[in-house]
Amino acid sequence: MAEVVLTGLGKAYGDGTRAVTDLNLEIRDGEFLVLVGPSGCGKTTALRMIAGLEQITEGTIHIGENVVNDVPSRDRDVAMVFQSYALYPHLNVYDNIAFGLTLRKLAKKEIDHRVREVADVLELTEHLDRKPRNLSGGQRQRVAMGRAIVRAPQAFLMDEPLSNLDAKLRVQMRAQIARIQREIGVTTVYVTHDQTEAMTLGDRVAVMRRGVLQQVGPPQELYDRPVNLFVAGFIGSPGMNLVSAKLDEDSGGRFWVSLGSDALLLPESVPQQRPALRQYVGRDVVVGIRPEDMEDTALADAREGEILHSVADLVEAMGSDVLVHFPVDVPPVVTDDTRELAKDAGTDDLPKAGKGTVLVGRFSPRTRIYEGQPVAAWVDTSRLHFFDPATGSSIWKQELQ
Repeated sequence: MAEVVLTGLGKAYGDGTRAVTDLNLEIRDGEFLVLVGPSGCGKTTALRMIAGLEQITEGTIHIGENVVNDVPSRDRDVAMVFQSYALYPHLNVYDNIAFGLTLRKLAKKEIDHRVREVADVLELTEHLDRKPRNLSGGQRQRVAMGRAIVRAPQAFLMDEPLSNLDAKLRVQMRAQIARIQREIGVTTVYVTHDQTEAMTLGDRVAVMRRGVLQQVGPPQELYDRPVNLFVAGFIGSPGMNLVSAKLDEDSGGRFWVSLGSDALLLPESVPQQRPALRQYVGRDVVVGIRPEDMEDTALADAREGEILHSVADLVEAMGSDVLVHFPVDVPPVVTDDTRELAKDAGTDDLPKAGKGTVLVGRFSPRTRIYEGQPVAAWVDTSRLHFFDPATGSSIWKQELQ
């Protein structure tokens, strides 16, 4: 096992396209770090540079105590698991797992011990004599992982290994990957486009956008304290509701945010936690509301300044909860961040400013709200997020730009 440290890592191609810019990351010994972001954000390029499959333009890569910038991929003592399983169809499971050890000319007894030990961890023992064509997608992915694990490398590098599996199998394999990584304790860098996968797997998650690291931290930290609009909108499913609003202070020193015909009252804890909010009184701000921080008022202990009124546009019953879509008469947030988030989500048709904004609330399945009916949505105002409309930065303690 070993640390993987990236310092000022960059990649530019001959045509001037820059894939990664000044990437600084320290992946701790035994840590599971997930690189996540939209397609084309540079996460796979960063992984390939660590693996030695992509030449770096600037910066340094440490694996353990060694700088490996000029070390060939085969000598970096890392193992990569690809999106495609890349199994040898003519070899059985045993020989696929053993392939790298056989090339290294280890003793047969040692190879057999390692292969059977790994097969036991991956629950593949009863499949060792089978060919890849006779395995399910999840079993093939475990064989690909076994081929990496058996080498006992200093680090695992995984490039969207679950993207070829169906949704149910991805959930099962996520749990297995997390269990296996904990058991073997090898430093792991895992690339995915799926933020749910990132949040459930990573000890820490690093969000990238256009080749630049936006934020890195434990999953809950990214969810609770996103540093900017992009991270706020990318982390969470459904995504955070983002609306333009005005921040005001009344004669009693209470803070309100106006959203169309409704106004939300901030508890005293919010400006205490976010002292920079005081600099935005009388100004426009971007307010973020997570769907799970809303509820049908009929099922909540709602007070003054905690309710948004509307009419249900769409109601999606999910079983464990109900997603209620309802419009509010406030301008949508249209920035480079939200455009990119919409493009990544496949919803490029962002509404134009002045056309109102549709919010999504995650309500209890006990709600009796139906499409076309009035909605009174309780908002947990202690959980609101605030962003500078010009810079997109989260408003906490920074000075007004």
